[in-house]
Amino acid sequence: MKVIVVGGGKIGFYLAQTLLEHGHEPVLIEKDAQTCHRIANSLDLPVILGDGTVLDTLESAGIRECDALIGVSGQDECNLVSCQLAKRYFGVGRTVAKVNNPKNLSVMKQLGVDIPISSTDNIARLLEHEVDTAAIKQLMNLNRGEASLSELELPKNFKFHGKMLSQLNLPVESIVVSIFRDGSLIIPRGNTQLLSGDRMVVLCKSQTMHELCRQLELR
Repeated sequence: MKVIVVGGGKIGFYLAQTLLEHGHEPVLIEKDAQTCHRIANSLDLPVILGDGTVLDTLESAGIRECDALIGVSGQDECNLVSCQLAKRYFGVGRTVAKVNNPKNLSVMKQLGVDIPISSTDNIARLLEHEVDTAAIKQLMNLNRGEASLSELELPKNFKFHGKMLSQLNLPVESIVVSIFRDGSLIIPRGNTQLLSGDRMVVLCKSQTMHELCRQLELR
């Protein structure tokens, strides 16, 4: 998932780092040159010196190819404008804005921000649940979100078409519970093949879902 993060403060740095660790491709936009230099030396990702409310800056960050934009600057109006440009001008699929003043939450939503949020701790998790991939449908949270039961649809050009489960290096903390194929239910074993178009129900710890998707190359 390609994500533009606007704002290089503590939250922006944390988000970019977290997204990187989860296998995504973040690009960070920051106005301050010293902050840009510090982040570029700390994280292996593109850092753009500029204003996230300016079209040319967004273009430089590759917004036409990105899946989501997150505005986490210290100014609500800047986060709003960045999200509006991303959504309305470039057609970005999902926008997230940090809301510094909780009173602006409803206004942000009314003005087109997909996910306005005032609590910053869960921005990365919320974004991933919304954007991670259209192929994933969460069915149930277990043990207060520690694990989840999810449905994954394998794409038509699935790289591992025809491979048996035992041949794939899937995460230890994940279990393929069932496979739906051509209207039939399959209880999988190690010699069960995965085919393009299969719908798999998987049980795994929440933090393992990213690794599972990476192993199956669903991004």
